Amino acid sequence: MAAIPSRHKSLVLLAGVILLQVLLLAMQIKRDSQGRLIRTWTVGAVSPFERAGSYVFGSFRDTWRNYFALRGTKKDNDDLRRENDALKLRVAQLEGKAAEADRLAGLLHFRQSQTDVPMVAARVIGGGASTASQTIELGRGEHDGIRKNMGVITPDGVVGKVIETYPNTAQVLLLTDRESGVGAMLADSRTQYPVGGVGEPLISLKYVPNDDDVSVGARVVTSGMDKIFPRDLPVGTVTEIKPGNPFKQIRIKPAANLERLEEVLVLLTLHPLKQSDSTSAQPATPAAANSAPPQVPNP
Repeated sequence: MAAIPSRHKSLVLLAGVILLQVLLLAMQIKRDSQGRLIRTWTVGAVSPFERAGSYVFGSFRDTWRNYFALRGTKKDNDDLRRENDALKLRVAQLEGKAAEADRLAGLLHFRQSQTDVPMVAARVIGGGASTASQTIELGRGEHDGIRKNMGVITPDGVVGKVIETYPNTAQVLLLTDRESGVGAMLADSRTQYPVGGVGEPLISLKYVPNDDDVSVGARVVTSGMDKIFPRDLPVGTVTEIKPGNPFKQIRIKPAANLERLEEVLVLLTLHPLKQSDSTSAQPATPAAANSAPPQVPNP
């Protein structure tokens, strides 16, 4: 049998390849309604990996985004917290300034209502260094005309008296100190009794006989007999009465808030002060008024 020349082998091979392509094309045309066969196989093989990769990448992306979102939220919360603290501090400062303005307005009104009585306003700059001595330090002194034994008050009532003076400061012994005292009397009966401190927030009405009529709620005012305070300044209100031997034990709540003093008035005279309707007492006799001559401050 004669061998097929190599040229004819090439033609046979070419024809076989063309026939195979035609058959594959026919098969692809037949499956057009269901997609191409090769693409279907490829997509079917790759889809599980794509879904797994998409899930992993999506989870990582969401976690990353949430991480940065939480970091941003924490930073915003910290900023808001600092801003809130700053606003609270600002509100406290404004409330303090408003309270100070109210106190200064009260002092100004009191001074304007007592234009005939020389007095000087002073700021409280410190308290006593010892618990045994209840004192305060004022930011004014001898240069402002303040001298020892001058009375110190607020628009509410008696505070104490000056015990030491310096060029620019002064020391005041509060009414609640054990060594303090003031000449006083009951506003209604005009019966005179001394008032002294006992080292406590309440002060004591001393030497009241058991048969003397004193009731809870009675107002106590200065008598002017101590030559320090003018007559009829509010001292306090009787809050407690107990029988004693030989005198009653009577406690008085001071009219002035001695535990929260910030501004006070130092009286430069013993001239009687005019009282408002809510705190005025019965008018004193001329003899009592003449018993406390005015004190003229040193120039």
